[in-house]
Amino acid sequence: MIRRRVIITGRVQGVFFRDTTRRRAEAAGVAGWVTNRPDGSVEAVFEGEDEAVNQLVEFSRRGPSGAHVDSAAVSEEEPEGLTGFGVR
Repeated sequence: MIRRRVIITGRVQGVFFRDTTRRRAEAAGVAGWVTNRPDGSVEAVFEGEDEAVNQLVEFSRRGPSGAHVDSAAVSEEEPEGLTGFGVR
């Protein structure tokens, strides 16, 4: 079990970034959340099996088709035992 926090910048709001992330996380069995930040970036926390979390981190680096990701800053955190995946 691992946990990653990702801050994604670029054209990432208003392009279904959060909803697509939620659907992918639920399909992969990854817990956590995703939210729009006031500065125009998107923040996500992924918690689960290594491979599934890493796949979501990689998705964050490119986003859905309407997005243009400039950067995705990834940090490691201690897992908290989250369940479910939410959009904030």
